[in-house]
Amino acid sequence: MHITVLGAGAWGTTFGRVMADAGNEVMMWAKEPNIVSDIQDNHRNASRLPSVEKLPDTMTATGNRRAAVENADIIVVAIAAQFARVALQEFTQFIPDRAIVVSLMKGIERSTGKRMDMVVREALQLPEDRFAAVSGPNLSKEVADRKPTATVIASANLDAARTVAHACTTAYFKAYTSQDVVGLELCGSLKNVVALAVGMCRGAGYGENTVAMVQTSGLAEMSALGRAQGAIAATFSGLAGVGDMVATCGSPLSRNYTFGFNLGKGMGVDEATKLSNGVAEGVPTTDAMLALGRKLGVNTPLASAMSDVLNNGISCADMLSELLGSSEM
Repeated sequence: MHITVLGAGAWGTTFGRVMADAGNEVMMWAKEPNIVSDIQDNHRNASRLPSVEKLPDTMTATGNRRAAVENADIIVVAIAAQFARVALQEFTQFIPDRAIVVSLMKGIERSTGKRMDMVVREALQLPEDRFAAVSGPNLSKEVADRKPTATVIASANLDAARTVAHACTTAYFKAYTSQDVVGLELCGSLKNVVALAVGMCRGAGYGENTVAMVQTSGLAEMSALGRAQGAIAATFSGLAGVGDMVATCGSPLSRNYTFGFNLGKGMGVDEATKLSNGVAEGVPTTDAMLALGRKLGVNTPLASAMSDVLNNGISCADMLSELLGSSEM
């Protein structure tokens, strides 16, 4: 198939290589000319994915929006969540009527509180039967090293989910399908808030009991928010829920975990941001999660405590005291 990946960051490039390994022709789109030329001329993305010495010959690149998408069967979106709406609107007029659009993004749009499936479909004027989302325990560095992993492809249109799953399944990357787009999207975005909290606990020196408590509280909040929006409960206990949380909350390869770890060591948000060369997605998602809970009438004590960390600078000890003081967990 003809695959286009919009965004040539670490995860976008890695997923592009997965699809090339699965036997597809992959076109990467990037706004940075140096990345385009590096992929096109050297079959590398040294600035975003330096661990991979050579990308498949079936991967090419362009900076031209029309050329990137006009012949695509599947269009994969791997743009920073908070900039996705504006960036995608530049592609709307060029996308083929038959193309399936797949989101790799995990987050909630800060300005609207909307999930990424909603943002993508609105920006591209896309019917739900041509949209799919990907989420699971997929740390990009490990996938780039071709270590065995699995993911979930969710779409209201099960045939579309199966098409995408077939296009990205390899000997080391297994894709399962689901129709629970809402549940998968919430798992992918909200677990980043939990990873911030777990990382903070680790950075502050707390042990397994504390981390288990925080993760359990976070999973309960995610599940409650999902139920309030009609998601399937099993999604949260499966690969896209618990599976992704285990990976994201337990590895220094996770940007959100690392950001939280630095907060736990006593850094402020600005200092942690500079050290990680940008804000982890869980940071804007925290207040979005809190607002979503208030809108739906769902108690979110962990999101509330982490909001106080990020906005008011409270310590990890105070965050845990606030969490323990909640009537629900």
